[in-house]
Amino acid sequence: MELMNVEKQRKEKADLAEIDVGDVSYSDEILDGGLVRAIYKSAKQQITGVEFQLSLLSIARKFPFTAELQKEILADLQTLYAKSPLTWDFLARQELSADPPPSAESTSKQTKAQELARREEQCSRVYESALSAVPTESMWELYLSFCVERFKRQTNSKELKQQRQERLLEALQKAHEAEFLPQARYQDWIALLLELGQGDVAAQVLTAATDRSPGSVDMWKQRLETLVTLRVENLEWVFEKALASVKEQDSLPLWMLMVDWSEKERNEESTESLYKKLVLKPTVTRTMKEKYLDWAYRRHGYKRARKVFSSLHESRPFSEDFFQKMIDIEKDQEKSRMVNLREYYERALREFGATRPDLWLSYIKEELSHEEGKAENSRALHWRAMKALQGAAVEEFVKKHVLLQSGCL
Repeated sequence: MELMNVEKQRKEKADLAEIDVGDVSYSDEILDGGLVRAIYKSAKQQITGVEFQLSLLSIARKFPFTAELQKEILADLQTLYAKSPLTWDFLARQELSADPPPSAESTSKQTKAQELARREEQCSRVYESALSAVPTESMWELYLSFCVERFKRQTNSKELKQQRQERLLEALQKAHEAEFLPQARYQDWIALLLELGQGDVAAQVLTAATDRSPGSVDMWKQRLETLVTLRVENLEWVFEKALASVKEQDSLPLWMLMVDWSEKERNEESTESLYKKLVLKPTVTRTMKEKYLDWAYRRHGYKRARKVFSSLHESRPFSEDFFQKMIDIEKDQEKSRMVNLREYYERALREFGATRPDLWLSYIKEELSHEEGKAENSRALHWRAMKALQGAAVEEFVKKHVLLQSGCL
């Protein structure tokens, strides 16, 4: 507000000078920003933090007469917050907006690309100084964000594009070696290496990453996905090592990846053996029962799927999706049997009937629409649902049942 007041007074003084209205008194102290500087000094004593300091600098930059104030704020920023990654990030990015040297070839695309390359290189040097002064993961993340941002920018200059690529790869490698590369950044790195056809390098990087963080499910998952993509042979031992390294309760993503790989790369006996093993593991059994049922149907059809279902339908715990998958398989047949659908719905309701109003509604709808269905069964199901459902599920069931009766569901 004070800067806006100064701007207004400076404009008024300039306008009055043009029309020569005589002496009009304006405070040089105010016009030169003296009061603004006083406000700034008070502010920095009352409120600390690099973000606040940068916000004041951002405000000052909106006014062309604040050069001295900007220098003061910048000097304080470097003095008071010299160890803050945000300070270094700001100082580095200043190099991108620095005024270019005068050039007679300023309109040349090649010259513009060269100038931009020079600025980015200078910016990178500031970041490198920062990494020496503040060697932390957050400082590396800011530098990597800069490298990725510049790499993704469009350019017609092959030299500039190559420079950005080399800088990004070098930064990722150094952050990895310093053990400061955030896990999320490995994905960018591996994707770039694979795009460049450097699959062997990608595999080596991920091996080092999982050796360093053996309990990380995300790192193992990325390593295994990469090896699957590269179609590496004898991959089973890597899966086994991964699963032995992570906590069992966190292992589901790795088991999911393994069964998908097994379906594509191994023989049927090996895959079925794996499924039979997994449906007995308490931490993954709910998901694996559904996947096993789906695989059996895709590979061998309805009879095999029903056999798998029969072998598992008494083995708790279950997921609702397991029963829904068998219902969908039955309905996928050219002539589905209502007697079978009733069996699947009844088994599902035995497990989830107290909390799943949509399950009751689907069963009722089936009795009303299936050629072998019975309307009187739908009325009995309504009565049973009202008795079985609890809490808010009852109200939801009543509302949706009304919609079903009116043909809107």
